[in-house]
Amino acid sequence: MRKFTLKQLRYFVVAGELSSVTQAARKMHVSQPSISAAIQQIEESMGLQLFVRHHAQGLSLTPTGKQLMARARQLLNDAEGLEKFAASLGEEIGGELRLVAFPTFAPVFLPQLLRRFADRYPAVSLYCDEMTQVDIVRGLSQGDYELAFIYDLQIPEGIDFTPLYRFPPYAVVAADHPLSQRDSITLKELSAYSMVLLDWPLSREYFHSIFTQHGLSPRVVHRAKSMEMLRGLVANGFGYSLFNIPLNAFEPSDGGQLKALALEDAARPLQLGIACLRGLRLAPAAEAMYRLAADGQRQVTVFAQAVP
Repeated sequence: MRKFTLKQLRYFVVAGELSSVTQAARKMHVSQPSISAAIQQIEESMGLQLFVRHHAQGLSLTPTGKQLMARARQLLNDAEGLEKFAASLGEEIGGELRLVAFPTFAPVFLPQLLRRFADRYPAVSLYCDEMTQVDIVRGLSQGDYELAFIYDLQIPEGIDFTPLYRFPPYAVVAADHPLSQRDSITLKELSAYSMVLLDWPLSREYFHSIFTQHGLSPRVVHRAKSMEMLRGLVANGFGYSLFNIPLNAFEPSDGGQLKALALEDAARPLQLGIACLRGLRLAPAAEAMYRLAADGQRQVTVFAQAVP
């Protein structure tokens, strides 16, 4: 049996992800024949067809190709982790660390955590992206990130999750809203008013569930695709909203003031935690970040008026 190399396997993975030899060659900065030869070498070595070639329309993975793709990603991740580990066998932890976080919660704690990490491990190059929960899970599964900061909704079986913070939900209204003189409110009272909903996957289902578990339904009149738009609509009187992040973690960009109201009904808090692929051997830099985030921070409850 002819053998193939990690480089050829990497070419195969990139071609599969992009469904194109041309785009894979461009991304890897090699010639198209190099990508094609790598794929052919792997197919001949295994005696399997990994791609269906479409004339002028690129490639698509066969079912066998999809199975190999999943194993190849894990193998490449392990190889990269081994390389980083070998580079860090000296006294100083170095290399690159790629993180991803859910954007509503990230500003509350992540900048301070990154600062502490950078001060302690200056040789590590940090990269941090912000994505919705669905995209974060996909990024972890594809090996784009070693660690992620996500909340505890619909976490797949293959992801390990360590809770760090609890964020109880609360209502937010504009300073001149009829409810602004209140300090707390019931969900039944809220349901009579217009609501502005954060319309992100899983987030919208979570906020709806707070009402439905009490047999109520919110009167959603506006949907926002960003926290900035959500805050602006609430601050300008278009309705109340439900938040989890501390109110003093931000101010509306147009200067409008917001008022927090505690919920008098039981409502499930969101738990924010650190996550990684189950069974993945973390590189030293990722292991150091995991310990720094988890030590002394597990299950800290963060309320509306306080920033951790």
